[in-house]
Amino acid sequence: MEEVAEIKSEEEFVPVKSRKRKSAASQDVEMETTTTVTGTNSIEDESSVQPAAKKPFYPPLSASTLQTDSQKRKVPIPNHRYTPLKENWLKIYTPIVEQLKLQIRFNIKTRTVELRTCKSTEDIGALQKGADFVKAFALGFDVDDALALLRLDDLYLESFDVTDVKPLKGDHLGRAVGRLAGKNGKTKFTIENVTKTRIVLADTKVHLLGSFQNIKIARTSICNLILGSPPSKVYGKLRTVASRSAESF
Repeated sequence: MEEVAEIKSEEEFVPVKSRKRKSAASQDVEMETTTTVTGTNSIEDESSVQPAAKKPFYPPLSASTLQTDSQKRKVPIPNHRYTPLKENWLKIYTPIVEQLKLQIRFNIKTRTVELRTCKSTEDIGALQKGADFVKAFALGFDVDDALALLRLDDLYLESFDVTDVKPLKGDHLGRAVGRLAGKNGKTKFTIENVTKTRIVLADTKVHLLGSFQNIKIARTSICNLILGSPPSKVYGKLRTVASRSAESF
């Protein structure tokens, strides 16, 4: 019996393998395999990313598309210019409609000339040019002289009062205005021809039309006349200015 028990006990024992620690080389091999697997995953992720979209291109807008609503200008007309406006309405109407491509009408209730842009208006600055043209006519300039505002870009309007230069009253104010006009308008015409400007004397108001430099010369000569300088002295200064300008050209 004892021999049988010993045989059974020997059969029950199972041989066990030796548990040794893995070497460093085998661990490095396992790490390399894991990194290669992760690398393939990253490549797959990069391929799945879509390329960046291009920036949108917006072309510049034209003047017609910029003007969502029509722009308007209103120029008041004084009472003494109603009759000249009726007589010269065709001369005023034609260049504004044909050249500037604007709409124009005379409002009887408000007594103003109204200008408005439309779809056919090409230039944005046409409305301001048309308003300056009508304003120049309302101040007293001839239509032919005011048309220069539409043809040339370097023309301006300037207005000032005689009392702004020197506070005069009564007969002194009348004599100052008379010195500006001269006999039969001789002084005014001389200043206009030398300085290449246009001058309108309306009561105590003085309106000038011309380029910036020419307006400056005409304004100084008019101010000298208002301050009391004799016309002969003003003519002499204008001659020197005219000779200098001729030499410069």
